[in-house]
Amino acid sequence: MLALLPEYAGLDDPVAELRSACLAAVAWLGRDVEVLADDQGARVGAYLVDATTRSVDEESYLVVANGSARRTEKAPGHLDERSFAFDAGLREWLSGRGSPPDPVLGEELLASLTGFTLMAERVAPWGSPVVDFDDDPFGVQYWVMRWQVR
Repeated sequence: MLALLPEYAGLDDPVAELRSACLAAVAWLGRDVEVLADDQGARVGAYLVDATTRSVDEESYLVVANGSARRTEKAPGHLDERSFAFDAGLREWLSGRGSPPDPVLGEELLASLTGFTLMAERVAPWGSPVVDFDDDPFGVQYWVMRWQVR
């Protein structure tokens, strides 16, 4: 997640597409934004909120979390074949289908699930999202999804 912060961007920005999708999604939110994340994600969320302008005056949640970080040999946790099935299940759950992820397996796969857990406590069921980004730069699974929840 920290790769989204400007201080981690280099001349060749490998997460430019992810950062752009995040900023566009955060700009879509209302002015009153609560960040749902662990400490690292809260730092990224604060940057994203500060870097955007939002005009709709309604309460919104920004969930900062990620899937497994073991999808390639160069990933932070190196390759673990279980990450693909884990992320597929997590994707299904986030899409309003399937079961919540196994937190123990998530920890083993270096997934940051705190934001997802907090979201489930506040807004479940949330329905089908608009998916703006679904990829695994650096071997870490990221999604940028937007839900309209009333």
